[in-house]
Amino acid sequence: MNASVMAAGRRRWWALGALALSSLVVGLDLTVLNLALPTLAVSLHITNGGVLQWFVVSYSLVFAAMLLPGGLLGDRYGRKRLLIVALVVFGLASLACAYAGSAGQLIAARAFLGLGAAFILPLSVAVIPVLFSEDERQRAITVVMGMTMIAFPIGPILGGWLLTHFWWGSVFLINVPVIAVALVAVALLMPESRSARRSRIDYVGVLLSSAGLTALSYGLIEAGQRGWGQTMDILYMVAGGLVLVAFVAWERVVSRRRSGRPLVDLTLFASRGFTWGTILATMVSFAMFGLLFTVPTYYQAIVGVDPLGAGVRLLPLVGGLVLGAVLSDRMAAPIGAKLTVAWGFVLIAAGLLMGALTSVGSGYGYAALWVTIMGAGLGFALPGAMNAALGALSAERSGVGSALIMALRQVGGTFGVAILGSILSGAYRSGLRDAVVPAALSATVRDSVAEGVAVAHQIGSAALFAMVRGAFVHGMDVMLAVCGGIAVAGIVLTLVFLPRRSEPVEAADSPDAVARASGSGGVARTGGQGAESAQPAASGK
Repeated sequence: MNASVMAAGRRRWWALGALALSSLVVGLDLTVLNLALPTLAVSLHITNGGVLQWFVVSYSLVFAAMLLPGGLLGDRYGRKRLLIVALVVFGLASLACAYAGSAGQLIAARAFLGLGAAFILPLSVAVIPVLFSEDERQRAITVVMGMTMIAFPIGPILGGWLLTHFWWGSVFLINVPVIAVALVAVALLMPESRSARRSRIDYVGVLLSSAGLTALSYGLIEAGQRGWGQTMDILYMVAGGLVLVAFVAWERVVSRRRSGRPLVDLTLFASRGFTWGTILATMVSFAMFGLLFTVPTYYQAIVGVDPLGAGVRLLPLVGGLVLGAVLSDRMAAPIGAKLTVAWGFVLIAAGLLMGALTSVGSGYGYAALWVTIMGAGLGFALPGAMNAALGALSAERSGVGSALIMALRQVGGTFGVAILGSILSGAYRSGLRDAVVPAALSATVRDSVAEGVAVAHQIGSAALFAMVRGAFVHGMDVMLAVCGGIAVAGIVLTLVFLPRRSEPVEAADSPDAVARASGSGGVARTGGQGAESAQPAASGK
C-alpha cells in the first residue's frame, strides 16, 4: 500500500464514513420502495401489476448489468472520480423519481438509480484495500457492509413514517441530503486512486457480462414472482447462463494474449481466500434474504402490526448485527478469518433453526430472540468473508475485483429470493388444500397470506383465518429450515476451505502472468506489489 495514502490518518476514516452513507442510501432505496408500491399504484393510477413490478425490475436489471463495467471504469479512470459521478447520478435520479408524473418516468428514473448504485457499491468497497492496511481492513469492511445490512430493517421504519406523514415522493427525496453529505465528504476527504496501466477496455467482455447477468437476473426475478413453470422465464435463465459461460471462455482467451487485459481477472479464483470468501459471503446473503423475505410479513399477518410496526420489530436484527460486528473485529486478529466466519455461521444456523420452530402462538418475544442471534451471526460472518475475498485483491484491480464479488453476491441473492420464495409459496399453498373458500376467492387466498387474511375477514370465517395463518407459519418454518441447512453447510465449508489469511494474487496482465501465459515461466505471486501496484493520483482531494 502506498505510504502517502496511509499517511492520510484520520481522514481515511472520515472518508469511509462517506462511503458508508452512500451504501446506506442504496440499501434504503430497495426496502423503502417495496413499502411504497401500494401508494404508488393509487397515486399514478396504475392497475397493471406488471407495471408495478417494473419499478423494482428496472433498478435490479441495470444494477446487475453495470456492476462489472462500473468496477472496471473506476480502476481505469479513477475510483474517486467515478464515485462522485455515481453519487451525482443517484441524487439526480432520486429527484426524478420523487417528482415523476407517470409510470414511464418513474421506471426510467429507477433505471438511472440502478446505474448509480452499480458504481457506488463496488467502488465503496474497492477503495478499502487502497486506503487501509490488512489490520484495519476488516473494521473498514464492517462499517460499509454493516450500513448496507442495517438499511434493510431501517427502510420499512423510515418508509412507514414518511408515507404516514408525507406524499410518496418523500421516500425518494430522503436520499438527496444524504447524497449531498456523501458527495462533499468524498470530494474533500478521499484520495484519488486508479490502476497504473490504462490498457484497452475489454468491450466484448463488458457486453457478454452485462447481457448474461441481465438475462439471468430477469429470469430469476420473473420465476420468483410467477413460479418455476413458465417456459420463457426458464429460457431467460438458460440464455443468461450460456452467455456467462461464453463470457468466461472469452476472458480466458483475452488473458492468454500478451497485450490483453480481461474484464475479469480469472487468476483471482486461484486464491482460496477470494474464491471461498466470495462463496461464503454469498451464502450469508442467501440466508439473510430468508429472514428479510419472511419476518416482516410474519409480523404483519401473524403478530398483527402495520408496516411501520414490522420495521420497528426488526431492530433486534440491528442490535445483534452491531454486537456481532464489534466482537468480530476484536476476534479476527487473534484467531483469524476461518474461526471468526465459522462462528458467525454457527450463530446464523442457530438463529434460523430456532426460527424454524416458530408456531402461530410463539409471539414477538421468541421472534426477537432468534432474530437477534442471527443478526449477531451476520455481524461475524459477512465482514470476515468479505475481508478474506478482498485480501486477494491488489490495489491495481480492486475496482473490478470488488465488482465481481458484488456481482456474484447479487446473482446469489436473486437466486435466494426466487428459490426461497418458491419454497415458502409451495408450503403455504399445501397448507390450504382443505380450505373451504368461495371459488371466486380461492386464487386470491392462495396468492399470499396477506390476501388470505383479508378474504377471511371479508367473509367472516374464523376457520379460514386460522388456516391461513397456520399455513404461512408452516411455510416460513420450512423456508427457514432450508436457510438453516445452508448455514450449517457454511460452517463446514468455512472450516475446510477458507484460509486463515488471504494473500493478494497478481493481476492477469502483470509481467509474470504474461510471461507464464506465453510459456516463459515466471513466479506465481507478487504479494500485491511490484510494477503494477496502484498509485494514488492525488494525495489530497
